[in-house]
Amino acid sequence: MIKVETDLLRFQCSEIMDGGRFPLEHTGRGRDISPAFLLDNLSLEAKTLAITLEDLSHPIKNFTHWIIWNIPAAKKIGPAIPAGKTVPSLGGAVQGLGYGLHRYAGPKPPKGKTHIYRFTIYALDCWIDLGSTAGKGSFLHRAKEHILQKGCITGSFE
Repeated sequence: MIKVETDLLRFQCSEIMDGGRFPLEHTGRGRDISPAFLLDNLSLEAKTLAITLEDLSHPIKNFTHWIIWNIPAAKKIGPAIPAGKTVPSLGGAVQGLGYGLHRYAGPKPPKGKTHIYRFTIYALDCWIDLGSTAGKGSFLHRAKEHILQKGCITGSFE
């Protein structure tokens, strides 16, 4: 069965308003910890969640800072997700290849430059069978028929 993105996933990110500025603790110049997320209208059919963080201003289009998938579907994802190819505290969620190399890697643009970053959360109808050596492209290819909802917020950092 082919799934179609039928609904926008609305979510809030702790301390980062859509279009706002990243607090230092969530950047590569601070503590570099992932923020918390609160999902507002998660589909009852969602089994897992995935999150990407991309640098929209990077010379490499939509440069991936972080990707994690197979987070058990829940209305809240806590902050400070630990590094590792898998995250036992999140039901074995997988962190793939990105700038973070199996971990969250927050904004850290060149000094004096402001970059725009985008968090995207995907709600999926299944567990994605993909190893930690996969990146965003492989994940999206495997997940495309299973995405129930998707939502984004952006923020900047200098």
